[in-house]
Order: sequence, then C-alpha cells, then structure tokens
Amino acid sequence: MRIKTAVIAAATLAALSLQAHAQNYPVKPIRMIVPFAPGGNVDITARTISAPMAEALGYQILVESRPGAGGTVGADVVAKAAPDGYTILIASSSVMTNGPALYPKLPYDIQKSFVPIGRIAVVPLVIVVHPSVPVKTTKDLIALAKKMDGQLLMANAGVGTTNHLIAELFMISTNTRMTLVPYKGSGPALVDLIAGHVHAHVDQLSSALPYIKSGRARAVAVTTARRAAMLPEVPTLAESGVPGFEASTVTGILAPAGTPKDIVAKLNATLVKVLGTAAVKEKFVALGAEAQPSTSEALAAFIRDDLAKWVKVVKQAGIKLEL
Repeated sequence: MRIKTAVIAAATLAALSLQAHAQNYPVKPIRMIVPFAPGGNVDITARTISAPMAEALGYQILVESRPGAGGTVGADVVAKAAPDGYTILIASSSVMTNGPALYPKLPYDIQKSFVPIGRIAVVPLVIVVHPSVPVKTTKDLIALAKKMDGQLLMANAGVGTTNHLIAELFMISTNTRMTLVPYKGSGPALVDLIAGHVHAHVDQLSSALPYIKSGRARAVAVTTARRAAMLPEVPTLAESGVPGFEASTVTGILAPAGTPKDIVAKLNATLVKVLGTAAVKEKFVALGAEAQPSTSEALAAFIRDDLAKWVKVVKQAGIKLEL
C-alpha cells in the first residue's frame, strides 16, 4: 500500500512539475530538429521561421540537421526526447504521412509518438531535368524514359520521402521505368542534378526554384492540381497527359508525445503569429510556398487523413519497401 501511495505521489509531483515548467516555458534554448540535409525545403523552412519564433519566445532556437533514412533518423530523435518542449521536429509530408504509409515498422508511431504543434506551409512539387537532357514537356520525359528503359536517373530526397513516393507514382501512372537515386535530402540531390550526375529530380518548388530561375535546371511540370503562382508558365501533370495526378508537401511542427498542453499552445500561438507577419509571408511566397498556419488539432486531422490516403495508394500501386 505504501509503495502504491509513493508511486501515485511521485506521478502527481511529476505532473505538477510539468505544469509549473510549462507556465515558465521557455527558460533555455530550443532544439529544432530538421530530419533532412541542409539546403532542402524543410531546412529552408526551418531557417525561415526559427529566428522570428525565437525572438517572440525570448530564447534561441537552434536548427539541427539530423538526416538519414528518409527523415526517420531525425524524427526518432524527437520521438525519444523528453516531452518538455525543448526538442521539437520540423516535419514534411515525407515524415508525417508518406514514410509511415510506406514503412509499417518504423521505430515510432507517427500518430502516437508525437503531438502536433501546427502546420507551417504548403509547397508544390516540380519535376526538373538537367538542361542537357532533351526534355521540355511531360510527354518528352515519358518518351525518353521509355527509350532509355530504366537508364534514366531520377534523384529523390531519400527513400520514403514525398519526392520518392511521387516519383514511384509517376512511373506507375505513365508506365515508365527509371532508376531512382536516393539522397539524404533535396540539397544533395539538387547538387548532383546541377552537376549532371543525374537526369531528373522531383523536388519541392521552394528548394528548386532558384535553380530553375537561373537556368541550371529546367522545369517540366508541377504535381499540384493548379499551376504554381511562382511558375505560371509550367503546366501541371494533369494538364500534361497524366490525369488525376495531385500532390504537394505540407510542413508542420511536432513535439514528443506527452508534451504539456500549455507548451503546445504557446508554441502554436507563436508559430501562428510569426506566419501571419508580412515579412515571413513574403519569404514563403518568394520560395514558392504558401504559409498556412493551423491549430494542433487541424494538423492531427491532416496526418490522419493523408496517411490513410497514401496507405491506400501504396497498396494499390503495389509498392513494397524495407527501411
């Protein structure tokens, strides 16, 4: 009986301690884990919001890249971190829904191991090719892929990422075969594309846009239902003979499960405030993204619904991968 009472007392003290901690939060710098290599969409997004969020919170936010396994390595770091608000994850659809749809045996449960803080932005994806590749349209790309019969090299940001899944679906939808080359993030993939080591890449518009504008990469099509505002001359895949094709990247912030509600609410309020400022909105527009803040509950609903969608797609497409 004494042991049981002691356990209850300890649990009560721990809960009270977390509540008090939440009221004073933050009292030290916060780590924002980026589960991909520097230079890609998620890294750019993290660096766009971290400084203004830090200013609003009164403590530094340290952006830390932990790439590997399509975002799984970084996500696992946060899943296993103390639920005190000092280690948070900036995640894309790759981590929130695509990876979990592809890999049922991840070291964490995306819906149980994390608590959503809120959505950040929505980013279109674009198919780009090296300027030396004789492709200007989707039909050209399909024809070349069929002619090369598996020898066309398509880079992606990592196995299990949004880029990877969209490339797989593109091949299925167009009855083509390409060799997919995984990298630890969009940054390294773009470097090799620009160097001519790979022929094509499916990438977030935010990270590919500077290379498209400078002529170092050629945009073929965007994967969203509507044309991208920053590339109005580039058609959608649906317009280009691949009907029904629609996909985008959603970014958001997650914290370890068990993080106090007060801390989640404070981080959400700070994120919403920052995303509502003209300066940050303009930065996202310049990157080809649209700031779309949300509540914690709305991001949780997106994860649930989008995960169900991609699980169905993976099953229908017959994609089977091992992490």
